[in-house]
Amino acid sequence: MNYSSNNTLSIKKLILPISIGAFLPLAFLLIIILTKEDHFKSWMYYPLIIIPTGGAIAGAFFYMMGFQWFPKGSKKLLAIIFSTILYFLALWISAVMAFAITGHWN
Repeated sequence: MNYSSNNTLSIKKLILPISIGAFLPLAFLLIIILTKEDHFKSWMYYPLIIIPTGGAIAGAFFYMMGFQWFPKGSKKLLAIIFSTILYFLALWISAVMAFAITGHWN
């Protein structure tokens, strides 16, 4: 059995998509919080933890779909489109969960 090194999954390959997936919502939330420094409350820690965690999980899924499971052709395009939609859905669900935990989702 001759395995290609491109199809093996390692933690090193997942670090970048997980980091990008978590950093994008974290940066957005930090910009919102830092522009309103006087309004920062302790309940805001939950969204700062839960939403980037959802982004990290979705970023890992995006990488797996687009670059590991479907690496070529039209299936790759469909996988990227599908996983992009799922990334934003995961961010939305994690935001709903974070704000529901804090009691700020009405």
